[in-house]
Amino acid sequence: MDILTQGLAGAVIASSMARPQQLRTAAAIGLFAGLLADLDVLIRSQDDALLFLDFHRHFTHALVFVPFGALIAALVAWPFARRRLAFPAIWEFALLGYLPSGLIDACTSYGTSLLWPFSDARVAWRVISIVDPLFTLVLLTGLLLALGRRSPLPARIALAMALLYLLFGLMQRERAEAVARELAASRGHVIERIVLHPTLGNVLLWRSVYSASGQYHVDGVRVGLLSAPLAYRGGSLPQYQPGDLPRLQTGSVLARDIARFTHFSDGFVARHPDRPDVLGDVRYALLPNSTLPLWGIRLDLAQQDRHVEFLTFRQHGDAERRAFAAMLLGQPLPAP
Repeated sequence: MDILTQGLAGAVIASSMARPQQLRTAAAIGLFAGLLADLDVLIRSQDDALLFLDFHRHFTHALVFVPFGALIAALVAWPFARRRLAFPAIWEFALLGYLPSGLIDACTSYGTSLLWPFSDARVAWRVISIVDPLFTLVLLTGLLLALGRRSPLPARIALAMALLYLLFGLMQRERAEAVARELAASRGHVIERIVLHPTLGNVLLWRSVYSASGQYHVDGVRVGLLSAPLAYRGGSLPQYQPGDLPRLQTGSVLARDIARFTHFSDGFVARHPDRPDVLGDVRYALLPNSTLPLWGIRLDLAQQDRHVEFLTFRQHGDAERRAFAAMLLGQPLPAP
């Protein structure tokens, strides 16, 4: 998730296990440890645009790295906290703060190398958006109350509420998937693969992408609390196949970069509808029912010995904002 929520999660968990006299120090250590894992964003290369995709949410978020990440955080915190806590206690609070880094990110749709080095699979439970203000507010409120009252109880309550929210997200995902499968059946499609994830900042409006007969079909699905589910039908794209690029040289830098991007995208890749030279990640778009990807790589078959260019497509206007708001509120889409 966003870096603020990561830090708050670490602070809340560390605070929930602290004694009153330790609480503020524990919260500071947990906050710092919760932020530390996301330093992997600094692993970049000017020559290789995909390097940050390879290592973002990679080994620093793996479960086996948690004790080592906590040790790094504890060593940095020790000069500041040694007058209040012994080093073993500092490490324990750092461990509690570092632990949720990979687990919370695995709850999003982006994917996390949670089981590295035993598996390269990117774990993505897709029950919460990468940014969710309500989830963040619960953690922030619990932390502030715990610090103000010098009691771990508000932190424990906030932690319980956050876990319940994640379970609610899981329930919403299952409801949205049921709607998506009904929609596919009404089209006569046999789903081969399907992925759903919540749109930015909520667990009411979901993006559905499924593959059937060589096509990706994209739809928006709203599952409200009291209202009936709604489907916002989208378009379709042909799945990318290696044979689509007959001039692609096996073993070239371009071929390897396509394989890397495909792995990052969990195989959900297709040519950009408006840019045939761009291979996009179909899972993400500005609107839940849009076939225009948020990002992709530019394919330059004339220079296959060079790394690809990574492109983002985040421009949006009033029409997109109105459409998103309508879907989020469960209203008919406005006229174009």
